[in-house]
Amino acid sequence: MISVGFLLTSLVVVLIPGTGVLYTVATGLFVGKRASLFAAFGCTLGIIPALLASAFGLSAIFHTSALAFQAVKYVGAAYLLYLAWQMWRSSGSLSVNNEKSGTKYTGIILKGFLLNILNPKLSIFFLAFLPQFIPGTVDNVLVRMLTLGLVFMLMTFSVFILYGFISGYFSEFIVKSKKASITMQKIFATSFAALGLKLAFSERV
Repeated sequence: MISVGFLLTSLVVVLIPGTGVLYTVATGLFVGKRASLFAAFGCTLGIIPALLASAFGLSAIFHTSALAFQAVKYVGAAYLLYLAWQMWRSSGSLSVNNEKSGTKYTGIILKGFLLNILNPKLSIFFLAFLPQFIPGTVDNVLVRMLTLGLVFMLMTFSVFILYGFISGYFSEFIVKSKKASITMQKIFATSFAALGLKLAFSERV
């Protein structure tokens, strides 16, 4: 049975704004509510590798190998800086384009997925977080960790959808106002750059 303590702690963690929330909100603002759903889905999918790595003990590599941790960290930071540069460069009036929506949504999912799998601290977080809610009497620890991880993913997806839909209601205003769209894109570009630099210069946890 999933404890109330786990649910409350997970909710607090998910609600804290991070790269996933920022990406989902930006997508909701600049592309629309429907697109934010795909952004939330992509970010949630990006949790799976970290969850599996933690459940099978692979994230211990990041604790023992400084090189492995630094390599993934810098790739993740570079990707965030790339997104920031891309958004800053394309700052201008926006339009919601429904053409080739399949390709567009696939790209949105992929970006959200990459944001999470290129964050080495996510797998370490799971390794430190999930065991706290596994009683010593549990027969199958692996199944228990995967179950808790799936619940965490479901909560993440639900909260991100909420963030995306709320931001999506402001999408029409952002799209119609050239000044507002440029300002918001630059704000999000700066935020992505700040998160990238924070990850690059962060210490191991």
